Amino acid sequence: MDLNEYTIIKEGEAEILMHAKNEVFYNKTQVNNRDISIAVLRTFINKRKEEHEERLAKKEAKSAKKSSEKKDAPESAVEEVPKEADLNNGESNGNCEGPDTEVSQEKPCETLEEPEKTIEGKAQTRRELKAPRVLEALSASGLRALRYAREVEEIGQVVALDNDKASVEACRRNIKFNGSVASSKVESHLTDARVYMLSHPKEFDVVDLDPYGSPSVFLDSAIQTVADGGLLMCTATDMAVLCGGNGEVCYAKYGSYPLKGKYYNELALRILLASIESHANRYKRYIVPVLSVQMDFYIRVFVRIYTSANEMKDTPLKLSYIYQCIGCDSFHLQPVGRSISKKKENKNNSNSNSKQESVRYLPGFGPVVPQDCADCGKKFNMGGPIWSAPIHDQEWVNSILVDVQSMKSRYPAYDRISAVLTTISEELPDVPLFLSLHSLCATLKCTSPSAIMFRSAVLNAGYRISGTHASPLGLKSDAPMSVIWDIMRCWVKNHPVKPQAANHAGTVILSKEPVLQVNFARAATSLSKAQSKKVARFLPNPERHWGPKLRAGRQITTKHISLLGEEAVSGHLSLEAGEEPNTKRQKIEEPASNDNLEN
Repeated sequence: MDLNEYTIIKEGEAEILMHAKNEVFYNKTQVNNRDISIAVLRTFINKRKEEHEERLAKKEAKSAKKSSEKKDAPESAVEEVPKEADLNNGESNGNCEGPDTEVSQEKPCETLEEPEKTIEGKAQTRRELKAPRVLEALSASGLRALRYAREVEEIGQVVALDNDKASVEACRRNIKFNGSVASSKVESHLTDARVYMLSHPKEFDVVDLDPYGSPSVFLDSAIQTVADGGLLMCTATDMAVLCGGNGEVCYAKYGSYPLKGKYYNELALRILLASIESHANRYKRYIVPVLSVQMDFYIRVFVRIYTSANEMKDTPLKLSYIYQCIGCDSFHLQPVGRSISKKKENKNNSNSNSKQESVRYLPGFGPVVPQDCADCGKKFNMGGPIWSAPIHDQEWVNSILVDVQSMKSRYPAYDRISAVLTTISEELPDVPLFLSLHSLCATLKCTSPSAIMFRSAVLNAGYRISGTHASPLGLKSDAPMSVIWDIMRCWVKNHPVKPQAANHAGTVILSKEPVLQVNFARAATSLSKAQSKKVARFLPNPERHWGPKLRAGRQITTKHISLLGEEAVSGHLSLEAGEEPNTKRQKIEEPASNDNLEN
């Protein structure tokens, strides 16, 4: 192998060899994606350890309680146990559950006494938590898999898949190039990811899907290969489809109809989560989102997968249809289902005060809106269903942020991912979608109040409000639309607007008198902690042409200047013509940190 034919690209602790031709896909922009994935993976490993220790502690407590009960029991009762065991020659028949009990497939049937019966070494082995296995379903150059292996200390095996021969060859070449650590942990296979995942059910603790475009064709098999309590990391780059550009295509791929609103970025996240939940439900599984991010030109979700036929019944409570007014910014959510809890007496329990809670699931009440919008009189568009439950776990978000800040030098895109995580940590977790202050003002044709004044008005009215990571102009609030429009009416009274047509949405809204007496005095919490400390939350792109790149294998021509830049395109074309490009860099590295410069 002649290294002069390749460009060495370094990201984090991994290095890959990239050929001059566009044979294997690589996008520098995805460094944000890879960095935040590593941060989530580190947190997942820590949480997994904590959960394992909790399970062991509960098991030991149960075992101790059971042994103390046996000691207190009469001798005749104790003697009956070995007699029953003698009938089976001291061996278990393997049936420790009743015929009607559902046994989890990924865990063998076991009793509490089993560790005590086995040899001391074997019992210890069972108590140890194995290193997590990671599957990267679409590896391309293998950069992501290599970074996982080299930067996440307690990770086990990393399996990288691709159905393109050139990509697998490049991945194997990069594995060797990264030394013994990568070679011992990472393995590459030429295969269809869907077939491989279906043939390895519940074998991987982490599954990473980062396709070029939509992940919809991989979701069904990915759900089945994740172990119980495992982590699914999924990227979607078909934002035009998810954000309402092609509603019929989105419905065909994801099972939800998108709407064109200012909240389209968050709507895309919620459509993807609803689709993953739908696939999980087919196998008596359900998802728990821990982090959902919209960055650059794509969305990325991190969800944990669990198996429970009972918990799966709550899915309709987490989904909603959305009604969006075509005249103004008013939107309303219609839950798919509802539940009723009833307490009934437990006949099996001798205690007369003991009651058992039963849950009954019913269709959601509706419609939540009349035929015409109550604010402007226009019609509604209807979309969904979307995921209306929380899309982040705030405890996870705070843990990830602390981890990132403690290892600042190990994240090439530290500034960007810390800014995103900081903004997410301050979002209202239980408020789906958001409003745009500028869009509200555009409807009324008025000047815009400052964000601080608008936030203060909402807070003084007794409601909550926060920003959103999906848009620098977005505002999340639990205030109803009637209160939002009352605030804007009071603002327009002090800042008059030019008269509009009688049937214009803004004219209809302003024709109504405000019910709420709005107070625009600055509230103490009108600024978030990050804003008060002047922490950067929305950063500009680090360089020009920071966005999606060409699919691997496509010929680069002059029409791709807007994507790749004039210098990159001209350099590639001169290479094809057999000429030396004006500027040739053999090695691209991340800029040295301030600590390294000082040394």
